[in-house]
Amino acid sequence: MSLDDAVDLVLHAFKNGRNGDIFVQKAPAATVGLLAETIKEMLSVPDHPVRVIGTRHGEKLYEVLLSREEMFVSEDQGMYYRIPADLRGLDYDVYFEKGEKLVSEASEYHSHNTHQLDKEELEKILKKLPDFSV
Repeated sequence: MSLDDAVDLVLHAFKNGRNGDIFVQKAPAATVGLLAETIKEMLSVPDHPVRVIGTRHGEKLYEVLLSREEMFVSEDQGMYYRIPADLRGLDYDVYFEKGEKLVSEASEYHSHNTHQLDKEELEKILKKLPDFSV
């Protein structure tokens, strides 16, 4: 997320939020491999080696941005999801024998099911960063 994106998110939250709301930007994703290859091309160092070491202990393969429970109650606001504060009481007897079936059918929002950037899209984003001058 660029600084401009972060400021836009804060302004959107001030304008559209209520106490306790959570806002999540609908952001595209890219792999570390694509990022490395794109930077190599942008810096004109195509022969620089990139060593793939595999998944390390405890490493996540993707980032969950909204759980299925959050997606179920979220409000789609175009570029953002608004998740209202959970103001339910602590009376769990309501769910003792019957849960919420629709929550079970909802899916998470994560970095594997959002838009995957291609090399050109990633390069465009990198060029917007103030410290990335090539």
